[in-house]
Amino acid sequence: MENDPKTPPESKNFLQWAITPPQSYALYLGALILIFVSSFYIGTMKPKNAVGLTPPPVSAPRN
Repeated sequence: MENDPKTPPESKNFLQWAITPPQSYALYLGALILIFVSSFYIGTMKPKNAVGLTPPPVSAPRN
């Protein structure tokens, strides 16, 4: 009975569950929160400065 072709696969069960209205609203809201948090976290990371692209130090003579 384990290989019964009439039983739907697990991914189809999840998809069927996820597209019903209360769950779809929750999944959509969760995805929006995840995108917001990840973009905020990525935006706060300090980038590494490349050599030669930083402004010269204050003690450098001006021309």
